Amino acid sequence: MEEKMRVVKEAKERKNEILDVAERLFGAKGFDNTSTGDILNEVGIARGTLYYHFKSKEDILDAMIDRMTNRLLEKAAEIAARRDVPVTRRLTMMMLALNVNGSLGQEIMEQVHKPQNALMHQKMQSSLLAGVNPLVSGLIKEGIELGICTTEYPAEVAEMTLLYSNTAFDTLAEYSGEERIGKVKAFIYNLERLLGMERGSMEEVILPIFRQDG
Repeated sequence: MEEKMRVVKEAKERKNEILDVAERLFGAKGFDNTSTGDILNEVGIARGTLYYHFKSKEDILDAMIDRMTNRLLEKAAEIAARRDVPVTRRLTMMMLALNVNGSLGQEIMEQVHKPQNALMHQKMQSSLLAGVNPLVSGLIKEGIELGICTTEYPAEVAEMTLLYSNTAFDTLAEYSGEERIGKVKAFIYNLERLLGMERGSMEEVILPIFRQDG
């Protein structure tokens, strides 16, 4: 029994080691410019060992997306549980945490947005929405109890908030300076209306973040 558990543990560790190396290479060289040979050479394993865990480079990407999604969900749950932090700030932290960025994040998102990876993209989005929607819905309900939010449909508004914020944050990267601030203000205005908040409720939380980044 102990021997079996040790083998399972070693297999899991090897799989994570392959994913760690693939993450680093995909982030540095790009998905298309990284071969399975690059990965197995970096890990120091035989090709058969790599294919024992993953059938292809796409399979590695799929597993990487699963792992990244789980990490994002864990982070979101930690944010939602911080009752010492105001609801508006937790909502903002949640939206920012779910905005995949950095060289690896951008590389992964470029891949999942390709037509041939449509199912992979749908899977990632569905997993995130299923895991995060109850957390955001809970924050909205908390806001309703405190008189900050006004809506009869917290679950539906939570889903729309997540979809809208993901789209908005993706496009914000294309702008800079005052044009970017203008887009942020428009996002805040629409978000406050969606959440049934008073005008300016989210502005003092969100706007300073983008002024610093810009």
